[in-house]
Amino acid sequence: MVSSNENHSRLIRQKALDLGFSECGISRVRPLVEEREPLQRWLSEKMHGNMKYMANNFEMRLDPGKIEEGAKSVISVLINYYPAEKQADPTAPVISKYAYSLDYHFIIKEKLTILLKYIQSEISPCQGRGFVDSAPILERSLAKAAGLGWIGKHSLLINKYFGSYVFIGELIIDLELDYDIPFTSDHCGTCTRCIDACPTQAIVADRVVDARKCIAYHTIENKEEVPESIRSKLENQIFGCDICQDVCPWNKVIKPIHNQDFMPIKGLLEMQKSDWLELTPDTYREMFSKSALERAGYKRIMRNIGYL
Repeated sequence: MVSSNENHSRLIRQKALDLGFSECGISRVRPLVEEREPLQRWLSEKMHGNMKYMANNFEMRLDPGKIEEGAKSVISVLINYYPAEKQADPTAPVISKYAYSLDYHFIIKEKLTILLKYIQSEISPCQGRGFVDSAPILERSLAKAAGLGWIGKHSLLINKYFGSYVFIGELIIDLELDYDIPFTSDHCGTCTRCIDACPTQAIVADRVVDARKCIAYHTIENKEEVPESIRSKLENQIFGCDICQDVCPWNKVIKPIHNQDFMPIKGLLEMQKSDWLELTPDTYREMFSKSALERAGYKRIMRNIGYL
């Protein structure tokens, strides 16, 4: 006999898929005890660089129950964003694939809001909130706890069906549900391709990335001048870096996304090197005001182009 919790979880998973999510898993709200020591060491060794916010709300990061009072369940969702097409000009400045489309934060947050309203109206009255990089949450660890994948050696979540090119979102609610089995296997094995391929050797140990050496950190988050040791190894990257993901065997078999929500911004993939070099503030605003590139801003994008 199927319990009400099992049925509720089944309905939630199905609704998530209907909304366009690629995967949905559910975990019990609990402290992430096994993450405490690695996070503390990463912070104490200053591997978060100038991202001071990463050191804030330490206890909250380790316990989703401290984010939402009375929370019982974390609904974790994934969306595959691997594009069907890449930038056409091989000599053009390179941006990470996740930034090809409109900003995923808004798209996923809207879907999570719809999912929450569905749960409240069709399953059971409850309280909760959706999060997409908008709270001190260890989202990859929560996704792992929900059975959605494992943490790869490049520190990103890897899903068996969609690789690591996935956006992650969470819905934390005060409703008890039936929970998925946490993902405990490690399918990276002895492979070190991501570690070997990193131009700046930013992956300093399995699942440990030193932001101070990371191209993605310097091209997006770093507001100061990028160190010469990094500039000389940018490999044409001006916003983020996908090198460690591109070489991952698990990303060699994933199917490109055909979700209309994440289609590339019009004209972006066709931009030639000269278009980037001559990019004006007006053109930048017109094309990228609602994209992930807005996080860096026009001046930082042009700063990065100047390093190439």
